[in-house]
Amino acid sequence: MNIKIFFAVIITLAVVAIIALFFAGNFFYNLAINPNSSKKMIFGNDGLSHHELTEEEEWLEKSSKFKDVFTNSFDGLKLHAHEVVSNKNTNKWAVTVHGYMTDAFSLSTKALHYYDIGYNILAVDLRGHGKSKGNYIGMGYHDAKDLIEWLKYIVSKDSECEILVHGVSMGAATVMIASSQEELPKNVKVIIEDCGYSSALEQFKYQLKKLFNVPSFPILNIANLIVKVKAGYYLNEACPIECVKNSKVPMMFVHGDDDTFVPFYMLDELYEACASEKKKLIIEGASHAHAESENPDKYWGEIDSFVNKYI
Repeated sequence: MNIKIFFAVIITLAVVAIIALFFAGNFFYNLAINPNSSKKMIFGNDGLSHHELTEEEEWLEKSSKFKDVFTNSFDGLKLHAHEVVSNKNTNKWAVTVHGYMTDAFSLSTKALHYYDIGYNILAVDLRGHGKSKGNYIGMGYHDAKDLIEWLKYIVSKDSECEILVHGVSMGAATVMIASSQEELPKNVKVIIEDCGYSSALEQFKYQLKKLFNVPSFPILNIANLIVKVKAGYYLNEACPIECVKNSKVPMMFVHGDDDTFVPFYMLDELYEACASEKKKLIIEGASHAHAESENPDKYWGEIDSFVNKYI
């Protein structure tokens, strides 16, 4: 073969490969980070998609002391939360932080539990979810900065407040990342993380293998660059396992041992990395984000006992 033809073929194949990788990376971005794209391929039968609200879940908007509240993110997004002030005169606040492609209502039963035992409630909608603005999913990275703004909001209206923060799945990643932020108010006394991942990058590596049986390299590397361009962060920056190494807030780690969405082994990785006071809670038979419904007595008994040490 003529040497010129040979190099022309090599260059053509390289260009085709680069274009193919770009389209694969862009497909990944739309599948995983674009909140307006279908997530059926990701969710499968894991029970993470939206559902009709039960009467118990709708209590947020039915409460006589309910109101919509708003704040602004560091990059100018209008963020929304549901606030319910307790009938009791209390300085205790519970902040609930929902997961991937859900909204504040998905943690209504958790918010209701805290309300029933005397807490004021702030149930946040993460950016790009619910009534909060945003055109990408933050995977906990920018969401942690948004959470700090909500915590400052509480402190601004109640300087004597004592705050617990309870996050589930991506919300758990959010609260773990926030736990190491210098701006985290000292009013935050305890954190509950329920089925959070060790890092967004590792979570997507796991999902790529699970969904498509393909290695993460080089697709995830290209996707990571696209996420940076379109959403302003690298996936490896959404890294709870690095953040809990610097956490000074007592933290409880909760996971169901039948979780196949955020793999169960990440629980021990996170727990071992955490530098603050900590406790581990394993709910047998619970799938992803279903620890509470699988064994509510054990779930709330252990969590309340842990929280009561600090608030």
